[in-house]
Amino acid sequence: EVDAILDRTGTTISSDIYGHIDCCVKLSGMPDLLMTFINPQLMDDVALHACVRLRRWETERLLSFVPPDGSFRLMNYHIGNLAAVAIPLCVRHSLSFQNGEGKLDLTITAKQTMGRTLENVSLEIYCPLTVISCSLSTTQGRYTFDPVIHLLVWEVGKMDLGRSPNLRGSIILQAGTSYPEGSSSIRVHFTINQLAISGLKVSRL
Repeated sequence: EVDAILDRTGTTISSDIYGHIDCCVKLSGMPDLLMTFINPQLMDDVALHACVRLRRWETERLLSFVPPDGSFRLMNYHIGNLAAVAIPLCVRHSLSFQNGEGKLDLTITAKQTMGRTLENVSLEIYCPLTVISCSLSTTQGRYTFDPVIHLLVWEVGKMDLGRSPNLRGSIILQAGTSYPEGSSSIRVHFTINQLAISGLKVSRL
């Protein structure tokens, strides 16, 4: 999971990565396993399963353990201070106000996915309190607007490489209100299977 803040130009301001290693063990006897990483120094905070020998992790940065049967989470980890992390998508937006309404134009483009497909893509925008409704059209997915919490959600879904889904249209304001000042933040959610953005790699098991 990548938690990152980007500015209007797409430059990463800060980023944190939260990950985990899940296991499903179906081995006979009591196997003694050893997992090593190419770059364990990337992890600055971990939570280990009780089967892991803590001292070997603290001194050698490797996972030595006798696993229990079945499915379990071997470890949770955090990687921080990655200012240069490559965010695999780009969001371009334009919002202007005139004659009692706003014009929104929002485009999302995949980049640096190493051939992987972006899935479960969605965007959330908390609109100003003076926004009462939206009249938008999208080239992919669907959108919803909650007038109670003023939340606009665009569910894009799966993004094929080379496509740039777009959402555009009008945002209706309450009559007699002034135009909103400042800009709204955009929260983006996505999933990429079998891609380690953090750069963390298992050497061997």
